[in-house]
Amino acid sequence: MPGTIDEREYQSTLADTCYFYSTLVVLPTGMGKTVIALRVMAEVLHRDGGKVLLLAPTKPLVEQHALFLKDKLVGRSVAVLTGEVKPEEREVEWQRNEVVVSTPQVVINDLRKGRIDLSGVRLVVFDEAHRAIGHYAYVPIAQAFRVTGGRVLGITASPGGSKARIKAVCDNLNVRRIEALSEDAPEIREHIHEIRFEVIDVDLPEDIAEVSEVLRGMYAGCVTQLSNMGFIRTGGIPNVRYIIETNKSLRARTFGGKKNGYVFKALGLQAMAIKLGHALELAETQGTAALSSYMDKVRTEARGKRGSKASQRIAASPGFSRLEQLVTGAPETHPKVPLVKELVSRQLREGPGSKVMVFTNYRDSCETVSRCLSEVDGARVSKLIGQSPRAHERGQKQKEQVEVLSRLRSGEINTVVATCVGEEGLDVANPDLVIFYEPVPSEIRSIQRRGRTGRSRPGRGVVLVTKDTSDEPSLATSLRNEMTMRRSLQKVREEWASGPLPKERAEEMA
Repeated sequence: MPGTIDEREYQSTLADTCYFYSTLVVLPTGMGKTVIALRVMAEVLHRDGGKVLLLAPTKPLVEQHALFLKDKLVGRSVAVLTGEVKPEEREVEWQRNEVVVSTPQVVINDLRKGRIDLSGVRLVVFDEAHRAIGHYAYVPIAQAFRVTGGRVLGITASPGGSKARIKAVCDNLNVRRIEALSEDAPEIREHIHEIRFEVIDVDLPEDIAEVSEVLRGMYAGCVTQLSNMGFIRTGGIPNVRYIIETNKSLRARTFGGKKNGYVFKALGLQAMAIKLGHALELAETQGTAALSSYMDKVRTEARGKRGSKASQRIAASPGFSRLEQLVTGAPETHPKVPLVKELVSRQLREGPGSKVMVFTNYRDSCETVSRCLSEVDGARVSKLIGQSPRAHERGQKQKEQVEVLSRLRSGEINTVVATCVGEEGLDVANPDLVIFYEPVPSEIRSIQRRGRTGRSRPGRGVVLVTKDTSDEPSLATSLRNEMTMRRSLQKVREEWASGPLPKERAEEMA
C-alpha cells in the first residue's frame, strides 16, 4: 500500500536483486527483512503472475506475516494455512489465493498427499532461513520447488557461524547469491539505533562452589575412564558438547553390528558424564534450586522399572549423597536473581514506560525469575514459555504466546521473562532492556536475543556471566562464532559474486 512503508534505499536495492536472483538476505533484526520480502512478492505477482508462498516456522509467525501482507499487498488475496485448517479446506484455499502463508510442516504434508503442487508458484520466501538444515521441512520443500525454476528468497539475521553451515543453508535452498549488511554498513547505519551491550560478572557463592567441586569430581571421574578406554581425546577435561558428539558416534557403531560390551560400557559412562555435566551447569549458572529439581528427576529415573542405568549409578554414588547434604543447606536462589531484580527496578524507575525482556535457558529459572520480578515496584510481569508441558507446569499454547507479546506491546505488562521461544521472529514490542540471564554459545540465538531491542529507539543489552563457570566459554564461543559468521559470509559472497544473470532476467533488466 503506497505511503505506509518508509522508503529505505537499501531495501529497494536488495529487493531489485532478489527479483532477478534466488538470494539469501542477511540483515540485523529490525532492519526490514519482511519489507524486502514484501517488495519482491509484489514485483513477482505484478510482472510474472502465478502464486507466491511465504513459509515461517511457527503458527504465530505465520499469522503475523499474514496480517502484514493483507494490510500491505493491495488487491491480492492472502491465505493462511496451518494445521488448524482442515486438509480439504487447505486444498481449496491453495487454489483460490495468490499468496499463501504457511508453516513448512503443513506444506510438505500436503505436497506428499498430493493436495497441492508447486508448479504455479513463482516465488518461495523462507523466513528464518537458517533453519534449512538437516531434516527440517524447509529442505524437502526447496528440493521439490527446484524443478519449477522459480525464485527463492531466504531471510535471516544469522545463517550460522561457519562457511560450511552457510553453504549448506544455501545449497538446501538452491540459492547462489548472498546479500548481507551488518550494523556498521553505511547503507543502514542511519537506521540503526544504538544498543549498549555490556557483560556483568557474577561471583559464584561459596555454597555453590562446594557443590560445583563435588560435581566436577564426579564428571572428571567418568571422563578419565573414557579416556583410559581410548574413546575420547586426552589432555584436559572436555566439555559436555564434545561428550555428546562422541556419544553419537559410539551409538552409530552399535547399530547393525555385533553387541560389544566394551562399547556399551563406554556408552554408559558417556550418559553419566552428560547428566553430570548438565547438573554442573545448572548448579553454577542457575543455582541450587534448579540443581535440586534435576536431582529429583535423576532419583525418579533411577527408581523406575525401566530406569536409566546412568541415573541409577549416579543416584547410588557417594558423590550424590554428598550433593544431597550440600544442596539441603545452600541458598536456593543464584546471585543472578537479585541482580536481575536490581537491573529491572532501575530501568523501570529511571525510564517510566520502559519495557524489559529477560531471556533464560531453563523453564525452572524462568519461573524463579518471573516470581522474584513480580516483587519489583512497578513491574507487571508475565512468562513466555514453550508449548511442551513439564512435571508441575503446562506449556503455553501458541495463542497464549501471542497474547503475552500483545500485552507487552499494549503496555498492559512491561516485563517478560522468556525461554528460547521469545528469540525468533515475533514482534516483541522493542524492549528498552534485554537481559541474558546466561550467555548462549550459539551465535544465531545470541544475535536474535540481542536484536529484540534497539529497533525504533536506543536500547540496552546485559549478559550475566558467572565467573569461572560454563558461562564464560559460552560467551566467548558466541562472540567468536559471530565474527566467524561475518567473515564466512563475505568469503561465500565473493566466491559466488561473479555468476551471470539468467538470460531471461537479463533481458527483463535491459
